[in-house]
Amino acid sequence: MSIVKINVLTVPEEQREVLEKRFAARAGAVEGSDGFEWFELLRPVEGTDTYLVYTRWRSEEDFDKWRSQMGASHGGGGGAQGGEQKPAASGATLWSFEVVQSAGPKEG
Repeated sequence: MSIVKINVLTVPEEQREVLEKRFAARAGAVEGSDGFEWFELLRPVEGTDTYLVYTRWRSEEDFDKWRSQMGASHGGGGGAQGGEQKPAASGATLWSFEVVQSAGPKEG
């Protein structure tokens, strides 16, 4: 079964647009990675400044390989392109899960 990584980002309201633009600019950066299965950026809608970055991977090894290839550029808060950028998030925590059950819509 797959593994899920959720990056929990604390993003002050004034940095939300910056964060979302950085993720939009990196569209496609992870999709070609071996073992990558899914990505979602989840914006908070009520009472929190916490964004969730959801990725699903075939294995822990695939995630670790991608993470090592991303190196410091990914940890810098949105993938700096051509220079240093101030992180949009003021804090980050990585949650890890194994998928033990999964369902999708029924066909037909």
